[in-house]
Amino acid sequence: MKRIAPDVKLGQGVTIYDFVNLYGCEIGEQTRIGAFVEIQKGAIIGKRCKISSHTFICEGVHIQDEVFVGHNVTFINDPYPRATTPNGDLQTDKDWACIPTHVERRASIGSSATVLSGVTIGESAIIGAGSVVTRDVPAYTIVAGNPAKIIRTLEEER
Repeated sequence: MKRIAPDVKLGQGVTIYDFVNLYGCEIGEQTRIGAFVEIQKGAIIGKRCKISSHTFICEGVHIQDEVFVGHNVTFINDPYPRATTPNGDLQTDKDWACIPTHVERRASIGSSATVLSGVTIGESAIIGAGSVVTRDVPAYTIVAGNPAKIIRTLEEER
C-alpha cells in the first residue's frame, strides 16, 4: 500500500515501494524510495537518489541529486520540540519554526543516522552508520559518532 497525496510532485522514472507515505513533497526523476518511508510536505529530494527503507524525511529537508540515504535515517526539523504551548494548549504550526536542513550532491548517510535541524551536509560527504549529526559536515569529509566528528577527508574524490 502506498499513500501518495495528490500534491506530491514526482519526476519521471521514480520507483516507490510499498508502505510509503508521501505528501506535499517533491521527488526528482529516477529516485528510488524504499518501503516504510515517510516524506513530509516541503521536503525536496533530488534526481537519482536512493532513500532506503524505514527513513523519515521531515518538512524543511532539501536533498540534492545522487544522494544515498541508508535504512532508518531520521531527520529532525525542530531543535526544541514540545507537545504543548507554555499555557498547556496543544501546539499548532504557528507555535514552532521549521529549521531547514540541506544535504548536498552525492552525499551518503549511513543507516540509523540522525540528522539534527539546521545543518548542511556537504557535497560527497559520508555520514557513518548510527551517527548523530549536530553541526555542518564539510564537503568530501567522513564523519562518525555521537556527536559526529571528522574521521578523515576524501581528497581523492575532488
